[in-house]
Amino acid sequence: MADIAIERVETLKTGDLHDLCDATDDAIKAGGGFGWVAPPARDIMERYWKGVLVVPERILFVARLDGVISGSAQLLKPARNNEAQAHAATLTTNFVAPWARGHGLAKKLTQAVEDEARACGFRILNLDVRETQDAAIRLYEDLGFKRWGTHPFYALVDGKRLAGHFYVKELSPDNAQDETPR
Repeated sequence: MADIAIERVETLKTGDLHDLCDATDDAIKAGGGFGWVAPPARDIMERYWKGVLVVPERILFVARLDGVISGSAQLLKPARNNEAQAHAATLTTNFVAPWARGHGLAKKLTQAVEDEARACGFRILNLDVRETQDAAIRLYEDLGFKRWGTHPFYALVDGKRLAGHFYVKELSPDNAQDETPR
């Protein structure tokens, strides 16, 4: 049986950074690159992940399969000056490398971000996904995310237009006490 763990990450050791970059490269090559169509040079990828860790509005979670980082997800908080949308956070960069799929890691990553959003006081969790991400779409809908819109020209991949779907999930009832998220 596989050893599975989901962790909130505040620092990355060199080996973990390399594992995360490898998993990201594999996910991009499989068509799920959260914006990338082809893997960037390794130094760019390493700078991206190091940068994530220094942005206060981003909380990084990683999935481990048998001790190796095999996926990630981020909770993106709204900018501090955005009072009107301070109640809503975004789930982003949610992926699992192809070699680690089938173990429930994507679901566990999504739930970890959702739990963190709730713990931070957010009432809404938003996300968007390419129309080609069938497994992700099924997962989000199974977890209660509601599609509220589709952008017909969301992405351009290999010269082909792809639609993108936008989802929302209410994390607390409308009658919950108003408070500013952390």
